Amino acid sequence: MKKILKNSIKAFVFLFTIAGFAQNQNTFTLPIDSFYAKVKEQKNPQIIDARSSDEFAINHINGSVNFNLETKNYAEYVARLDKSKPVFIYSIASGRSGQLAKELLKNGFSQVNDLQGGIAAWIGAGKPFYSNSKSKLTLAEYKKIIAENNTVLVDIGSQYCGACKKVKPVLETIRADYGTNLKIVEIDLEDNPQIIADLKTVKVFPTLILYKNNKIVFKKDGSADLKKDVDVALAH
Repeated sequence: MKKILKNSIKAFVFLFTIAGFAQNQNTFTLPIDSFYAKVKEQKNPQIIDARSSDEFAINHINGSVNFNLETKNYAEYVARLDKSKPVFIYSIASGRSGQLAKELLKNGFSQVNDLQGGIAAWIGAGKPFYSNSKSKLTLAEYKKIIAENNTVLVDIGSQYCGACKKVKPVLETIRADYGTNLKIVEIDLEDNPQIIADLKTVKVFPTLILYKNNKIVFKKDGSADLKKDVDVALAH
């Protein structure tokens, strides 16, 4: 009896593992290079921007359609997609795109690809995008700022990014502590998409870069321990 029970448990675990593995084969959170390569393999790629309509209107990946789980006519958008072909989803991070990916899988889509780093990774890698605004800051102007100031802290993000908003009070503390000894440059996607593309270094929002004497001291994906890292870097 114990042997039968033991075998039954093993069989259950095996089936559960297989089921989970099978589902994982259909959804991938892909880094930008893999995501872009798969998009290029498709003649007419199904790309979904899972951000708000306001965000989409400002900038988006060329050829993408805009909807998410909160869209009023969500079912109509889904019905227009081909379930047998790959779907490519992005947002700012993985929140809205990840939720949409799970829902599409439940509805029988064969393969769903979620972009790691979202729109930041796409534009940051210099991939083609639409924008209704021209960057206020050029790459030449950016380089001039870095060259003309001994120490520069650059904050790259988006006004729609929750994590980016948390950086602002930290920047104010740093600004108060260092004053004119540290130049702080804030670059938002909505105002400066092209400079983010030209830098080809942004993979996620927020990205923080500290320059000293025209050289990068550190580059951080995210703002964890930002104040501490700045203090340590400038103490030397």
